Amino acid sequence: MGMSSDNVRGLVLALSSSIFIGSSFIIKKKGLKKAGATGLRAGQGGYSYLYEPFWWAGMITMIVGEIANFAAYAYAPAILVTPLGALSIIFSAVLAHFILEEKLHIFGVLGCALCVVGSTTIVLHAPQERNIDSVTEVWGLATEPGFLVYTLLVVILVSILIFRYVPRYGQTHMIVYVGICSLMGSLTVMCVKAVGIAVKLSFSGMNQFKYYQTWVFTLVVTFCCLLQVNYLNKALDTFNTAVISPVYYVMFTTFTIIASMIMFKDWDSQGAADIATELCGFITILSGTFLLHKTIDMGKTPSVRSPVFTSPDLSPSSSSR
Repeated sequence: MGMSSDNVRGLVLALSSSIFIGSSFIIKKKGLKKAGATGLRAGQGGYSYLYEPFWWAGMITMIVGEIANFAAYAYAPAILVTPLGALSIIFSAVLAHFILEEKLHIFGVLGCALCVVGSTTIVLHAPQERNIDSVTEVWGLATEPGFLVYTLLVVILVSILIFRYVPRYGQTHMIVYVGICSLMGSLTVMCVKAVGIAVKLSFSGMNQFKYYQTWVFTLVVTFCCLLQVNYLNKALDTFNTAVISPVYYVMFTTFTIIASMIMFKDWDSQGAADIATELCGFITILSGTFLLHKTIDMGKTPSVRSPVFTSPDLSPSSSSR
């Protein structure tokens, strides 16, 4: 049985989204490099990149990719669209290798592959989302005790990372910036789903923008996106793009699945086999992340090559004796 026309549209949109998003990392990095050469770097708190056309081109490319990804969910199920997001990692790593000359060690490639396999395994075995008929129904799910506790924990963790760990370890530990983006990203996706439902229902004739909940979700999306962009810029300006992309994808996917399971109670429809498979996928992700962290500097060529063997007996002074 072949794919339906809607699934084909969703597949094309998802593939386009991966290409645009993967390219945006590289374009933005070039803009950040050019801005850092003439002003204060983003990793040091500067905002000179806002005057750099390359950075804005990267932002526009990323926005186009996100719009395509959002549209893909309107045509195809999440189980088809979400795993294709991993393709942006491969596309970004390849472009970084050839354009930015950020070399990735062979074990880094293996780590990237493990991250993609593990993330895809989790998503493929994740349960289907429930059908939502009103934005007020989403608001009811978002204000239940379980998700409120999760939101509170995310806000506390992000606050600790921003005010305590960014000043101390932001320039040396990639996980600080990526952690902020990933944690806030999980809340962003939940609110984006709510806004998407509101837009879809409004187009079908049921205006959802008359409810204040729709505007609350929109404001949260705006705030979270601005915060993510700020710290993602710092991460891209400070660390290797080929490593940031897969680690960010892994953490973002993991926290988003957790948030979705808490908010939409997806675990109710899961069996033991699916849960076991997801655990295996998560272990695979951890293995890939470990490899990526261990091979960050292996792709760099040393400026001075040390001799393999030296002998004092072969020196000119000893031979003249």
